[in-house]
Amino acid sequence: MNRIAKRVVLHFPGFEPLDAAAHRARYGRSARQSASAWDYSAEMGELEDFGAAPYFDIRTKGEEWETHSRIHVLDHNEIVTRLNGRNLLVRLLTGYLAALRVAFGGGLVGYFRHAWRFGLFFIFPFLLILIGLLISLAIVLAPHVAGLPNWTLLLAVPIATAFFVYLFAPQAERLHTMHLFSDWELAVAMGGSNDASVERWIEACAASARKAFDEPADEYVVSSHSMGSSAAAHVIGLLLEREPDLFAGKRVVFSTLGSAILQCALLHSASVLRSRVGVIARCKQIFWTDVHCLTDAIHFYKAQVAALCGESEAPQATIVFIRFKTMLTEEHYRRIKMDFLRVHRQYVLGPDRRAAFDFTLMTAGPLPASDFAGFTQSKMPAL
Repeated sequence: MNRIAKRVVLHFPGFEPLDAAAHRARYGRSARQSASAWDYSAEMGELEDFGAAPYFDIRTKGEEWETHSRIHVLDHNEIVTRLNGRNLLVRLLTGYLAALRVAFGGGLVGYFRHAWRFGLFFIFPFLLILIGLLISLAIVLAPHVAGLPNWTLLLAVPIATAFFVYLFAPQAERLHTMHLFSDWELAVAMGGSNDASVERWIEACAASARKAFDEPADEYVVSSHSMGSSAAAHVIGLLLEREPDLFAGKRVVFSTLGSAILQCALLHSASVLRSRVGVIARCKQIFWTDVHCLTDAIHFYKAQVAALCGESEAPQATIVFIRFKTMLTEEHYRRIKMDFLRVHRQYVLGPDRRAAFDFTLMTAGPLPASDFAGFTQSKMPAL
């Protein structure tokens, strides 16, 4: 069996308020769970600076194998922090503006056509906040409807404002509602390629990723989760546009987990992103696995990403179907299955027990990452 002794990983996380240090800590927790389930050891190094792609090393070891992996984290926490750090009024206005751009830019129709649950995911935060705004408006109008004097508006307006700001909005944020407003702002920016700060970030990631690919390794894995898959497509596609032979002689696996590439790519304005998806799909050195799970509503289940980006003639990604309930205990799965955002994160979290898919094994274990395209519960990874 072909074992991997040295691996370089470029990981693009999803839209979460976590920096590289926090992602390293999460990876460490997941690695401990994986090591316990599969009976191997895992030792992690400290986070080291590497421009836009800081890294940490991890050494995994079993009875007859040892693998060294370098995990580069290309997070966009700075963008998340900036978007989430503005005042509530600005976030409401820019969020609804992003929603209109998605709706009238082809996204809404595309979502319901290719993944109706994702369409509902798009509508959810904007509908929920709209309900809160309508309740606040009803509070303002209530004195007039009741025939009270006009001066009572002086009381109704601050009461309505207080209701929305201090009662409704905090409760809605328990469902990460305003965070999702920011997510759609970034989706529009990733799709339109017209945000200068996002363009600078992509360029910085491309520069650091290019250096990472110079590191000697048996295998190079580009893993991405959720919104991170659009970022990964931009960065890797950009590098291949500039250097078509960049991966000559290299084993490269492009693994998209719960991918939201189509969240951005279905917008009419996303011609650059669609083109870069095509560049990746046509690259002969890249083996693309697209990991799907039926119980995850926040991705495009069974959709062929390259084909929907206008690249139907290009080789399509190998879709890998997994089930979260097979990697978790019944009690654990029962606790999370109604939390759609928590379920969506499970791709990059640790298992309770052995399963056909394991993020740590794929990025730090001895088996080639491409092998995980063929594993099932009846054909498990063999360490």
